[in-house]
This record gives sequence, structure tokens and C-alpha cells, in this order.
Amino acid sequence: MEDKMKGILKMSRKVIRDCSLKNGAIVASNIYDPAYPKGVKNYYFVWPRDAAFVCVACDMLGLKKVPERFFDWCWKAEKFEERGVFYMRYYPNGKMYGRQFQPDQTGSLLWAIEHHSKYWSTRKFSDLVERAADGICSSWNGRCFRRCYDLWEERAASPRKGENFTYSLAMCVKGLESAIKLIEQKKEWVVCRDQMRGEIERAYDKNFGYFVRKFNGKKDFAIDSSLLGLAWPSEVIKLNDPRMVSTVEKIIEVNETENGGIMRYKGDRYAGFLRREVAGAWPILNFWLSIYYSKSGDREEAFKYFNWVIERVEEKLPEQIKNGETASITPLAWSHAMFIIAGKFLKLF
Repeated sequence: MEDKMKGILKMSRKVIRDCSLKNGAIVASNIYDPAYPKGVKNYYFVWPRDAAFVCVACDMLGLKKVPERFFDWCWKAEKFEERGVFYMRYYPNGKMYGRQFQPDQTGSLLWAIEHHSKYWSTRKFSDLVERAADGICSSWNGRCFRRCYDLWEERAASPRKGENFTYSLAMCVKGLESAIKLIEQKKEWVVCRDQMRGEIERAYDKNFGYFVRKFNGKKDFAIDSSLLGLAWPSEVIKLNDPRMVSTVEKIIEVNETENGGIMRYKGDRYAGFLRREVAGAWPILNFWLSIYYSKSGDREEAFKYFNWVIERVEEKLPEQIKNGETASITPLAWSHAMFIIAGKFLKLF
């Protein structure tokens, strides 16, 4: 197993290099990789969220240039300087593909820059930080965002109903806290952060005993594994908070497949193909659970979810694992990034 992990780590470096383009863009997957399956969707796009996790993994590997080139790329992305927020995804040249607003992407960037600051100076990115934090706040009306989409790009939240996605809010809170740490504190940032924190408290349903995916208007009670993000990386809810513990328990109860892999949510039918199929388990979610348990001090459970992926892959990590085999997009940069981060928390390398 140790040799296999070393092989995956070596491959992870290669995948990240292949997905990090000369102009700074970090694409989700290198479609020119021989392992990239036929018939799946084109992932040669930049999702700032995915790229932010890649940047954090690069920090942990001592790869300074990849994140910094990406931060430079962000400033040049279409409409960013004007609006200060990111939309669904981008072509490598920075042009927008899809106009859906996804708040968590901007929060994720700010988190990645603050994480980078723990290793190297980020002063030259102060304008980027300020514009991104201002962008989050200008999109917030005190109760909710203007019309936005969740991180999976599948659901919209209605501002008319005051709806919010819990994960999106959590990452925006993290982003604003990161901005406050990085540069001069702005009153507006503090006010928005505190308002968002207050709204997140409304996302917990006492009757069901877990945080819901979307709230206000009509609550979305689906158990979504992205709610692990409340504990890490957003840290808006403490690891040992009984509400977080019960939410994690519910994620495992509902979204763990028979053989131990974690799905996004019950009934998921996105398998990466142009046609709709029953989805598999997502390695990023198993690694996410591993990180949660590592930070909680439960190494046995952390290894359990980490090793579940390692036992079912070769060196290139996919978006999904189905029936014990790799499925969907392969290799996926976000999967490799989460492998690195989870491995670091387990002190494996």
C-alpha cells in the first residue's frame, strides 16, 4: 500500500502539472491524457473552486508557482475586475462558459490565497483579495445572494424567497474571514460575514437533526455530502459541535454505498457522460471524510475512508468510482488535490 501511495503521489504531481497551463489557468482535467475516457463531458475548463483546492494541495507540496500563476489568471478572467465574483466555469483563456453565479467559487479563491500566505507572501494579490471580498458583499442583500447555483451546478436559489445554499454561504464566510486576515479589515466585510453566519444557523433543522442543503423558502432536506465543508475548509461549525457530528453521521448513513464509497446525495444520476446514468461514489468525498476524521483525531476512520479510494484505483484518480472501478472523468485534478490534502492530514507524506 505504501508503494502504491507513492505512485499516486508522483502521478498527482504530474496531473497537476498537466492541468496547470502556461497562462496560469488550472483546468479540471487534461482531456489529452491517454486515460481520458471517450464519451464523457469535456472538462478542459477552469472551475475556480476546483482550482482553489489544487492550489492548497500545491502549497502542501511546496509548489509555489502553480497557485501564484492561477491567482494572476483570476484577475484577468472575463468580467472579474468589473464584478468581483466568479461564474460557472471558464475557458482556459478566461472567457466565461455559462453565466450561472456560484458564490462558493469566489469564497474558495480567497481561502486559497490565505492558505498560500502561510507559506509565501501574498501582498501582490491584495487587489485581487479586495475585489473578491467586495464582489461577495455586493452580491449579498443582507439575507441572501442574487440568483445563484450550488456547487454541483444543478440547483438554483431564489432571491425572491430568500433562499440560500448552506455550503455556498459557508465558503463565503470563510472567504470573507480570509480577506479580513490578509488585508485591512472593512466594516462591510465584517457585517456581511456576520449576517451570513447568522443565516447558516437557520440551516440546521432540529426535528431532523442535521444541516439542510438549501433553506428559506422551501427547505431542501436532501443529505448532501458537500455539507462536510461546514467543518472543513470553512470551519464555520466546529468539528465536535453535536449538530456537525449528527450531520456527518447522516451523510454516512444515507450516502455511503454498500461497498463504502460516498456519493454526493441519494438518487444522484450524474456520471460524467453525455447521457444520464446512475452515479458512483466520488473520491473527493471519501477524502473529505478522511480529512474530517483526521482533524477530529480519529485516525482509524480517517484511514478507512482514505484507503477505500486507494484500494480501487491505479495511479490516476477519477471523478467517480462505480462498481469497484474507476468511472467518469479520469484523471480529475480535484481528486488528486484531495488525495494530497487528506494524505498530509494523515501525515503520510
